[in-house]
Amino acid sequence: MTQPHPLPARLTLLNLPLDPVTLDQALDVFEGWLDADRRSPHTVVTLNPEFIMQARGEDAQQGGESEFTRAMRGADLVTADGVGIVWAARRLLGKGVPRAPGFDLATGLMKRRGSALRVFFLGSRPGVAEAAAAAAVRDFGIQVSGVHHGYFGAEDDARVAALVGESRADMLLTGMGAGRQEIFNAQWRTALGAPVLLGCGGVLDVLAGTAQLAPNWTRKLGVEWVWRVGGDRKRWGRAPRLARFVALVSRVSVRRSGGES
Repeated sequence: MTQPHPLPARLTLLNLPLDPVTLDQALDVFEGWLDADRRSPHTVVTLNPEFIMQARGEDAQQGGESEFTRAMRGADLVTADGVGIVWAARRLLGKGVPRAPGFDLATGLMKRRGSALRVFFLGSRPGVAEAAAAAAVRDFGIQVSGVHHGYFGAEDDARVAALVGESRADMLLTGMGAGRQEIFNAQWRTALGAPVLLGCGGVLDVLAGTAQLAPNWTRKLGVEWVWRVGGDRKRWGRAPRLARFVALVSRVSVRRSGGES
């Protein structure tokens, strides 16, 4: 087994789970899943402020817990993707939470396992998954168990899930956007079968070269979201959600006298 020490206790941040694990601890967990039972599926969520705001909005619209919220609550591992989560955990819980972003989780396991790892690339526009898979083979020597674009509706979910299951992938990288990817992984986990089911956002685009990874200095400081929002007009619509997240955390912090919210 590759998990030498017990993991920190799970936290609750703004009514969602959060595992305060380092990148190496998360990768140890992944390897433990692979070594223990190569066909038992586990879902992984990389939590960021937009996930929280989107889920809360959907909960409010539906008058109860949305599918997105349920998918995150039921995840086997929930890591802090961005500095906003780290800040919120410090402000509301008084806890220091390390970051374990989706790109680093995906590439980290590929680096560790190399040719022993079978990966299915699912998501983005037609052609992107193929390019991402080719780059991963070149850079990490992994095996490609399959590829499929993310432009399909719920009526095709069962078919795509069966493709993944038949491929006997060790890790599924699901890059279909916030909510959609987490719900797909949660609802079809048994059919998908891969030990590591990782909702990975734009990781496929970065691997394929159709999107840029933020510069190292922004990643080290945890402020790559500023670089992304400021440098891409398509992302400018994200700024109001981030501002609402900051306002929410500040409001909850002022309102509560202690404990979790």
